[in-house]
Amino acid sequence: MQKNLLSRLQRWILILSATFFLLMSIARIFTFCLFNTGAFSWKSFLFVLWMGFRFDARDVGIMAILMLILGAIKPLHPFRKKLGKTVAYILWFVAIVLFTLFYAFDYGHFAYLDVRLNAQALDFLHNTRISLGMLWETYHVIWIVLGMILFIWLSFFLVKYTHRLIAQSADMQEPYKKRRGLFSILYFLLFGFGIFGKFDQFPLRWSDAFSLNSDFNAQAALNPFQSFFSTLAFRQSTYDVEKAKKYYPLMANYLGITHPDANHLNYTRHIVPDSSLSATTHPNIILVISESFSAYKSSLFGNPLNSTPFIDQMAAKSIFFDHMFTPGFGTARGVWTTITGLTDVEQNKTASRNPQIVDQQTIINSFKNYGHYYFIGGSTSWANIKGLLENNIDSLHIYEEKDYTAPRLDVWGISDHNLFTEANKVLVKQTRPFFAVIQTADNHRPYSIAPEDLQTFKKVTVPNDTLLKYGFTSNDELNAFRYFDFNVQHFIETIQKEPYFNNTIIAFIGDHGLVGNADALFPKAYTAQGLTKNHVPFIIYAPKLVQPAKHSMIASQVDVLPVLAGIANIPYTNTGMGRDLLHVKDTTQNMAFIFEGEQQQLGLLKHQYFVTQPIGKPEKIKIFSMENNVPIPKDAITDSIQKDMQLWMQAIYETTRYITHHNKKVQQNE
Repeated sequence: MQKNLLSRLQRWILILSATFFLLMSIARIFTFCLFNTGAFSWKSFLFVLWMGFRFDARDVGIMAILMLILGAIKPLHPFRKKLGKTVAYILWFVAIVLFTLFYAFDYGHFAYLDVRLNAQALDFLHNTRISLGMLWETYHVIWIVLGMILFIWLSFFLVKYTHRLIAQSADMQEPYKKRRGLFSILYFLLFGFGIFGKFDQFPLRWSDAFSLNSDFNAQAALNPFQSFFSTLAFRQSTYDVEKAKKYYPLMANYLGITHPDANHLNYTRHIVPDSSLSATTHPNIILVISESFSAYKSSLFGNPLNSTPFIDQMAAKSIFFDHMFTPGFGTARGVWTTITGLTDVEQNKTASRNPQIVDQQTIINSFKNYGHYYFIGGSTSWANIKGLLENNIDSLHIYEEKDYTAPRLDVWGISDHNLFTEANKVLVKQTRPFFAVIQTADNHRPYSIAPEDLQTFKKVTVPNDTLLKYGFTSNDELNAFRYFDFNVQHFIETIQKEPYFNNTIIAFIGDHGLVGNADALFPKAYTAQGLTKNHVPFIIYAPKLVQPAKHSMIASQVDVLPVLAGIANIPYTNTGMGRDLLHVKDTTQNMAFIFEGEQQQLGLLKHQYFVTQPIGKPEKIKIFSMENNVPIPKDAITDSIQKDMQLWMQAIYETTRYITHHNKKVQQNE
């Protein structure tokens, strides 16, 4: 009798898994060769195959684990019970039909739209008759259907044939039967790892495909299952071109578009340097995206708990915007807005998680001949930020927890103190200008402080009623805010000793603020309307390059990169919603748009007013004073102001939705 190390079920799973791995790899090879319009590269081809293999492992792993679970239920074991065989056959038949349909439609979708099958394809069901007519007139439908039927029959025949063949063979070799459970566990771990996809804190995600630095390579590496289900939650993510056209004249004037085109909706501005200034010195840029840098919690705005003494001193020597607002709440939304210059207007999840809009232009690429760097204490795989960064910032060098020698502090990676130190180690070695982003995390739960820093950083204890009065929920939160200030001081004092410091612009912007009680410091509308989670400081520190100035104009996070490019005096291409506020002639008309995705609400700050409105319900608009606690009178003047702000709020919202889906990277001329 034949001796076998594996059980019959384990052998069947192994054979079918290998078969479908092979089929999916062949499909990917055809996709790469058939739709690639560029020069063939063996390096790209092999990278695509390897990345694709990992995505395919997820789908095969799911089916394999389902079969293992089936085998663990005695009445449903495919080789011991007739019912189990029937259920297994049904599962495999459904899987084969889905496999065939997804891949067939994927090829058609790729040929038609140059992207993998995604959830937007479901929109064709709204006009079924027209869609079927288009398919009939475009493709050889009869031959395709016959081919699909043949493939399904052959695949299902293979399933039954291999089952019958294995069923006739001996089960596991006797000495190994006692280890049956161990082998099942190893199988489970093997296919489970295939589903997770990598040795990391986060699982394999669609954004990892965009590390291949090519839109086509990324699309080829994905498979239709990954592409479809990754976009399913964003199926309603769309825009209304007619509304964008309606508001185009308003927005073209506000954004300063020199060549307006209402038909093609041109939002591109090519900004040239100010010739009256001296020749550019190509200053370095360090942009610190600061976790939860909430304005009212900072002593910059008079908080008596003295949470940011060093930053206060630094701001006095800086360009300081004290009316800066983030459009949304959450780090992923803040990073998206800062990098793209567009508000994240996704209602279900964050824009960074939507594969359909991963391709975005960023002003960072206008810093030509610069090295581009992104430093984070943990991982950029969180919220698929990696896809946003790697796919859109040219020649980007990302440094994550695994790239540092410093020890891990908590779930967010290394401490901010060590993050600043590690970033400086890299930047001091650069021989050409650089644009570096440093994303901090310690001012976030669990409010960790590195043990080695407790020798010099001293915690404070404040009575609970005082904490609550001035916006803090606990002493841990207060000390985390103070620790952020401590780390900023460490960073500035460190780089002041470096040769690159005198030609470097260091900017600090909060990724978002925090909900809390700011009534002791600001008008009640800040707390009541939740603006505490949007109000953040924006500080630009460059003592050798800029003159200190405090600006109280309304500003938005979308303005960050245009302002920095303007200070650097470089030519840049702007396709977002931000403006260089330091070079806008009339800042009295500045606005800050607010988008609350979870609450389905829009908002707008302009002058001393704030208006809010549920999406799609213009009759429920409300207006509030941001200047004092006096109720706004209901009269013709305030009614006119409210209508004007509602118009601008809708204009910004509809324009942002449109640009987000039409903001592909601009090719830079070297």
